[in-house]
Amino acid sequence: MEQILRNFFLFLSKNKFFTKLAKRYGLRFGAGRFVAGETIQHAVETIKKINEQGMSVTIDHLGEFIDSEEEARTAADECIEAIKAISSHNLDSQLSLKLTSMGLDISYKLALENMRNILKVAEEKDVFVTIDMEDFERCQTTLDLFKELREDYEHIGTVIQSYLYRAAEDIEDLNRYSPNLRLVKGAYKESPKVAFPDKKDVDENYKKIIKMHLLNGNYTAVATHDDAMIEYTTKLVKEHNIPIDQFEFQMLYGIRVERQQELVKEGYKMRVYVPYGDDWYGYFMRRLAERPANVAFVLKGVAGK
Repeated sequence: MEQILRNFFLFLSKNKFFTKLAKRYGLRFGAGRFVAGETIQHAVETIKKINEQGMSVTIDHLGEFIDSEEEARTAADECIEAIKAISSHNLDSQLSLKLTSMGLDISYKLALENMRNILKVAEEKDVFVTIDMEDFERCQTTLDLFKELREDYEHIGTVIQSYLYRAAEDIEDLNRYSPNLRLVKGAYKESPKVAFPDKKDVDENYKKIIKMHLLNGNYTAVATHDDAMIEYTTKLVKEHNIPIDQFEFQMLYGIRVERQQELVKEGYKMRVYVPYGDDWYGYFMRRLAERPANVAFVLKGVAGK
């Protein structure tokens, strides 16, 4: 049943009709638990509260299915405004973004131009930017664009997904850039031709790439809600005397909040991924796909309206 629900919500996450409908009707049906609000002002207030609890943030202006150059440039402008807001409010926050929202599906050139405009401001304001990884179809192009940008900019990182067979090879290939990488399991539905179909294999590959990247001496963001992976990481860094400032844990806004606070008390750096914006539908559907408990929460909220 869990796998059926996962596939159902992943299917819905790519539905353009429902995406547009969700934009029209705003943050309803429980999405507010995982999304900080529709504007940068809402997000700023959320970040302040998280910072006060001793946690860092990465902020993401949500956006998918960009159909025009104008939409892509508008999304890039929103990212620039977010960077300026982080700086002006002295927030402990980075920025995350998706290349599809920068116009990648329209043209590589457009996405590259938008990214350069964003990174120019990010370097000026000392705000780090992470390029989120999307589905396998866009993986190689994302990494190609990251490499090109990394030649000119310091304040940039990207994401590697352990459910892809190619993950370890990508870690090794990127090592020459001394990259700051967020390591995740992966949240898209992929073919068994390119991704491990079994969870145990995804988990083992996740451990493998965490160890590879840390032992390469590079900054590592371990983005997981899985206690087994957190425990693996903490044992690994102690065993190899890896500096505590070479890694951090990351979790999603609204999920396992108590565990986030526990990690801070244990002395670890904790970064919360905080999305905002009116294009929240695809992100929300993937959160429902990841965890049945999220579905139960939303149904309870809807019943109570």
